[in-house]
Amino acid sequence: MKNLIILGAGTAGTMVANKLRPKLNTSEWNILLVDEDETHYYQPGFLFIPFEIYQPNDVIKPKRRFLPDGVELIIGKIDRVEAAENQVKLFDGRQLNYDYLVIATGTHPRPEETPGLEGEAWGDTVHDFYTFEGAVALADKLKNWPGGRMVVTIMEFPFKCPVAPLEFIFLADSYFTQKGMRDQVELTLATPLPGAFTKPVAEKHLSQMLADRDIKVVPDFYTEMVDTDTNVVMSYDEEEIPYDLLVTIPVNMGADFVDRSGLGDELNHVKVDKETFLSPHYNNIFALGDAAALPTSKAGSVAHFAVDIFTENFLEHIAGRPMTHRFDGHANCFIESGYGKGILIDFNYDVEPLPGKFPLPGIGPFELLTETRMNHWGKMAFRWIYWNLLLKGRPIPMVPAEMKMAGKELELIST
Repeated sequence: MKNLIILGAGTAGTMVANKLRPKLNTSEWNILLVDEDETHYYQPGFLFIPFEIYQPNDVIKPKRRFLPDGVELIIGKIDRVEAAENQVKLFDGRQLNYDYLVIATGTHPRPEETPGLEGEAWGDTVHDFYTFEGAVALADKLKNWPGGRMVVTIMEFPFKCPVAPLEFIFLADSYFTQKGMRDQVELTLATPLPGAFTKPVAEKHLSQMLADRDIKVVPDFYTEMVDTDTNVVMSYDEEEIPYDLLVTIPVNMGADFVDRSGLGDELNHVKVDKETFLSPHYNNIFALGDAAALPTSKAGSVAHFAVDIFTENFLEHIAGRPMTHRFDGHANCFIESGYGKGILIDFNYDVEPLPGKFPLPGIGPFELLTETRMNHWGKMAFRWIYWNLLLKGRPIPMVPAEMKMAGKELELIST
């Protein structure tokens, strides 16, 4: 009997279990899924909790509900992977032997990595929405916040769902407008990137949206520290941004056991081949989803498309054949822009977001790089798709793992 161990029962790990269980003979393969707790969070929904679009109960369900028969869920905290011994060690002393290992333990906010960010101000004048607890606390804060300078800061790349800071500040503009207090709120986005949209075509189509909504963008801002006594964010080149309410996207890092196991980069993301997800050092270790050090977005769509590619490759790999499928870095993201509208982007390792129609050329119904109500409804519909199709490994019609150029419009950008 062979053992496949999946570390992490989030999006990628759950999908792997559902995709592979029907394809691996139960008399020949055990599938073990290891996670620290039993609650599954719909993380894209955290964005909507502060603005009371979603309630907390809308984004949580039991992990066991999404696992197929024949997959054992083990609850425990991972100490380390002993790759040379093909063994996972848990802090409670349990040792799990594997023939193949999939690491899908995600990436997580680390506010402690930025001096001054944590402390008494956390949950008062300093908040995040990248955790369930943070989103709920921020919702409570915004209900009675009188206004002032709201600053959204991105501490460092990469982080999960890289469009979420833009979505948050767009929704904040809409939220305060609907409350009749937009003139009492100053909105600022501080980013280490050269702008809110860094790809030329997206910049051309979308950058004016922020100016039109009186949202200030501070580019090339690398945060060194936060002074919560004076309510100032300071960059390494001594630029200062004052705030009354700071909404931060903290440094994101992978699980600590990745570092202890010698499998990760400086941010504890697992080093793997960007097309096959196989470790460069161990022929039986893969990493998927946000846990993998891939040069593409850490987003749910990437996990979805990557798992589709991985499934076919894994079956070839365990049969001793070359892996013939290649992941192209495909990402597909709805950007909620407030006022009942949204934007859709579709891109990969080599092709930047382009305008056009998606998924059907000339028909859509979604428009790329264009703010529409249909894109908003696509975003809102995704929660049902996530719980009922994606997590369970079921096919999502007309959205293939490999990015398609059909329906996209090439543009020349003058320099």
